[in-house]
Amino acid sequence: MPRTPDRSASRRFRQQVYATLAKRHRIFGPLRFHAPLRSVDPDSVGLPASAAPTATGAAGSVPVRPAGTARAALAGAAGDVLRDDDAGLVHSAGHGGISEKSAAKAPSTAGQRRPALVTLARAPFAVRALNRMTYGATEADVAAFNALGANDTARLTAWVDRQLNPAGIDDSALDTRLANAGYSTLNKSLTQLWADHVLPDPPFATRMRPATEVQRGALARAVHSRRQLQEVMVGFWHNHFNVTASDFSAGPVFMHYHRDVIRANALGNFRTMLEAVAQSTAMLYYLDNASNTRSGPNENFARELLELHTFGAENYLGFVDPFQVPPAPEDPSYPIGYTDVDVYETASAFTGWSVRDGHWQYPTEDDGTFVYRQAWHDAGPKFVLGRFLNPEQPAMKDGRDILDRLASHPRVAKFICRKLIRRFVSDTPGQDLVDSAAAVFRNNWQQPDQIARTLRHILLSDAFRHSWGTKVRRPFELAAAALRGLGSDWTPRIDGKTDEFFWLFDATGHTPYAWPAPNGYPDTALAWSGSNSYAMTWRLLTWLSETQDNSMPLTPILAASRSGVSSWTANNLVDFWCRRLLGYLPAASRRATLTQFLAQNGDPASYVITDTNSWAASDPKRHYNQERLRSTVALILMSPEFMSL
Repeated sequence: MPRTPDRSASRRFRQQVYATLAKRHRIFGPLRFHAPLRSVDPDSVGLPASAAPTATGAAGSVPVRPAGTARAALAGAAGDVLRDDDAGLVHSAGHGGISEKSAAKAPSTAGQRRPALVTLARAPFAVRALNRMTYGATEADVAAFNALGANDTARLTAWVDRQLNPAGIDDSALDTRLANAGYSTLNKSLTQLWADHVLPDPPFATRMRPATEVQRGALARAVHSRRQLQEVMVGFWHNHFNVTASDFSAGPVFMHYHRDVIRANALGNFRTMLEAVAQSTAMLYYLDNASNTRSGPNENFARELLELHTFGAENYLGFVDPFQVPPAPEDPSYPIGYTDVDVYETASAFTGWSVRDGHWQYPTEDDGTFVYRQAWHDAGPKFVLGRFLNPEQPAMKDGRDILDRLASHPRVAKFICRKLIRRFVSDTPGQDLVDSAAAVFRNNWQQPDQIARTLRHILLSDAFRHSWGTKVRRPFELAAAALRGLGSDWTPRIDGKTDEFFWLFDATGHTPYAWPAPNGYPDTALAWSGSNSYAMTWRLLTWLSETQDNSMPLTPILAASRSGVSSWTANNLVDFWCRRLLGYLPAASRRATLTQFLAQNGDPASYVITDTNSWAASDPKRHYNQERLRSTVALILMSPEFMSL
């Protein structure tokens, strides 16, 4: 029979843990814990409306959590006091503010009405599937997809399996394109980046060139790469492990973060990626762990590791007694969520994870690489996520033990899978798919292709196959899809017209890797449905349809119309571009709006528009015909049919 736990031994252990916490954070007197922020709901995906104080963010609300240092929170005396007679512990129901790094969020969507729904014709399956898995389906993509099997399921399976093996897809043409466009930092090692862009203290543009090349290369890759699913996943993980490219310290080494941390692990193993992120120079600077020492602890990285990278705010319990946290119903050997004590203990576990950057204590070590400094590490015992970590463990084992615990946690699996489903299927992920995907994710947490297996499960699910119109393209995705659909051969460069493009692009609010807070860009339609976002994106799409670079159109609308349409009636031209960009014809009333605009006072079915671009204000059907054709194509790009996924 199981032995009855020794109540006195359990109490002594708890008191030892409390004493360790008090000593580490120099607390005198009783520890004061808060009441839990919410009731624990195993299937909860967010916060109940009245559960806790909140701060409004990009995609909703986030819990307000204790501000300042661990010492301030541990010693907080505000609020009603509850006594735990078993352990002689004092709990407090008070609460504090928001941590510094997470204070910056997207513009508020509080009180914003959801957009009215428009009923759209259902696109062919190949178009629907490819638009979600790529940066935009092209005519050639659709034809290749439809040749992969005898039915939609077979074709989807074959396409997904091929894309999940990017090494088997020749993308050398993209590499050549980038090299010819003047990208010079793509293959620089971390030490080369440091030597060229940090040590000489170069001008700002030189210092930040690696970040600039990653940002502009993101558009080139989205438009021209044949490894489309990998590119979408690179964008997903950049957003998940967000580092702002323009950060002064991270920018010079951003190419290393992009290439060796995010891209290298985009379809690999989440646990491997977690450690690569934790050791990356860019993240060490961005979330301040480079300066996290036992004498000067900094909790920024630890908090975001738990709140943004693994558990999600939905599993944040507040500053509560770690011994009062219920077990996770999916696996009782894990706690149901994380507390502020877990944050503070995690911060202690990662003390000493730093950068060789010429620190005054180590002036000869200055090459920008990761270093573990034992002298800076808090080697004391720790109690994290329901587990006791022994003191004086081998180098880096404290941090690695926590990463293992996180990577295998059932609630972490659900959080990651919910985000993946939100990216590929719907803004409101179904719980059944979340649960089944999380099972795949967790069962394979030690496999090198864990992410690929999980993604395959999601993309071959019924929910993916049958979803349509449940997401919208964000500005970056719209721009990339427009360039792909229009057959653009333009390559974004480091100067020239690309400067003008990114100046316009900044106004949309979705420049690659430019989100200023650690939580990354929001991925819901509501967050991007404001009038400014639409207006600035439409301005950009119009610019793409009209602009030339070195006398070459960025988008060959006229050339494609000449080769694809023999008789330039409004009906023929509109049908050609709708089929090319949308994959189908919109509803008759919506199609008529386009044909009437293009035809003006001519008959849409019979009047042949001339291939001219001259003034004829008294006869609109002859007035600037080429510009009107380009504007018509831009209108299709701005349509709900093109913007919807």
